[in-house]
Amino acid sequence: MEQPLDVPELAAGSGFSLRPWRLSDLQLVREASEDDYIPLITTVPSPYSESAAVAFIERQWGRAIARTGYPFVIVSADGRPVGNVGLWLKDLGQGRASLGYWVVESARGQGAAIASVSAVAGWALSELRIPRLELYVEPWNTGSVRTAERAGFRREGLLRGWQQVGADRRDMFMYSLLNDEQ
Repeated sequence: MEQPLDVPELAAGSGFSLRPWRLSDLQLVREASEDDYIPLITTVPSPYSESAAVAFIERQWGRAIARTGYPFVIVSADGRPVGNVGLWLKDLGQGRASLGYWVVESARGQGAAIASVSAVAGWALSELRIPRLELYVEPWNTGSVRTAERAGFRREGLLRGWQQVGADRRDMFMYSLLNDEQ
């Protein structure tokens, strides 16, 4: 049996850092579960319950155990968990991986997403030597569009009806960052 992936701790700039999920992150899951959008596009439980939050954190650990991804908690300079960024390896055999991220409402607008996406992308390209990274962003989500572009990702096109979000199929912009572009 292969060893689980080792989710490292990373500095993310602007005082943010990244680390693996812990059971002490239940309050982060609670705040995310109360968001109008995060539970629709992620596996964050809504409504919140402690048992569902524990199961969510255990699923994050399971991703590293199954070698399907690196789930990170975004931590602010004052030590408060404020979000999540994941590097997902489903298509690694084809030389690509994808990133997903969210930041709770109380921490938005402080640079957490851009610092974290940039840190994980840089680490994935330089340390893991992944040739291509991808991001998918709904066209209306201007904050995520800015994050992707400021992190160096290039918009490649619109994927119509690409992803199920809640009860609807939604369009997504596809962004990419190639290893030789960093």
